[in-house]
Amino acid sequence: MSAHALTGPTTAAGLRTHPLRDSVTMLRRNLRRMLRYPSMTVTLVGMPVVFLLLFVYVFGGTLGAGLGELGATMSGGTLPGGGAGGRAAYVNYVAPAIILMTVTTTVQGTAISIAMDMTEGIIGRFRTMHIARVSVLTGHVLGSMVQAAVSLAVVIGVALLVGFRPTAGPVGWLAAAGFLLVVTFALVWLSVALGQVSRSVETASNLPMPLILLPLLGSGFVPTDSMPAGLRWFAEYQPFTPIIETLRGLLMAESVGSNGWIALAWCAAIALGGYLWSKRLFNREP
Repeated sequence: MSAHALTGPTTAAGLRTHPLRDSVTMLRRNLRRMLRYPSMTVTLVGMPVVFLLLFVYVFGGTLGAGLGELGATMSGGTLPGGGAGGRAAYVNYVAPAIILMTVTTTVQGTAISIAMDMTEGIIGRFRTMHIARVSVLTGHVLGSMVQAAVSLAVVIGVALLVGFRPTAGPVGWLAAAGFLLVVTFALVWLSVALGQVSRSVETASNLPMPLILLPLLGSGFVPTDSMPAGLRWFAEYQPFTPIIETLRGLLMAESVGSNGWIALAWCAAIALGGYLWSKRLFNREP
């Protein structure tokens, strides 16, 4: 292997860069900032936990009963994971949507962190330093994925405490974890671009809001069959519905059908689009 392959490209001054080493350094920087300011992580985890408790204990009885009636009409009364409705069955139905919402709230923090670096001028300093340019964004991406993993562990733990009973075996859990990794990777890259395009931290906190709201307009909280025709069409063809259905199927040991391929295709498109957009924004002249 050549020395150029080991060290990577050169800077404008002709100096060799080390993308892997620089990415690890940037990851360490972002993890230290996460530990130094834990309030951000607590806030990002708090929203999905509040939604989970709200929909389980306030709306769960009514929505669960309606879910059971709809299931009886369409499929003999069976719901994801079994059962015929009620609060206990609704927990199994809504938990995958809350788990996905955990990812979307976490990537909102990614956009905020990127915007903070942009507005404080640190990105400008990084551009002039002897480091691989790709490492700056890679550090944010990897740090956000670590933060998402911690947040997911907390929210899944709370879901189990309030009655979530997934029926997946070890292979199913591994598949669900891998799928969540893919979804997180795609949404993080999109949020990196949203953070760079924002002119203020406030704007960066608002731009990712559709990512948080879209699960509400899909099959995450109620079946799309219960929606009016226009909203039903939107819910069935937006990206978060196949993502939720795939995650629900993996956790409840049910067939995901074509939803799995559709979800992966959406993730690939979002990741590629977010990466190319982020790269273009980062390489533009200040």
